Amino acid sequence: MRHQYELTFIVRIDPNEEVINNAITQVQAWVEAEERGQVTKIDRWGRRKLAYEIDKQRDGFYVLMNAEIDPQNLPELERNLRLSPSVLRYLLIRPDRP
Repeated sequence: MRHQYELTFIVRIDPNEEVINNAITQVQAWVEAEERGQVTKIDRWGRRKLAYEIDKQRDGFYVLMNAEIDPQNLPELERNLRLSPSVLRYLLIRPDRP
């Protein structure tokens, strides 16, 4: 059974916008791996200044992704996000139900 989740992540800034798009596509592929998840919405917030420097980066590209994910897929998804060199930080939450 899938649950609704919000995944917010910060992509490392690169002069080539294609690198940022590839990183977002890669995260979407991890969510939808083996049909255990479905991305319902991708909201690109764009380049923003970070509150503090992360890996010598002062800016990051913020992305909010709404998805329905099978809870059994979460450990693998979080592992991929942690190990990805292009993702600086991420936050995966289950929003309150109305």
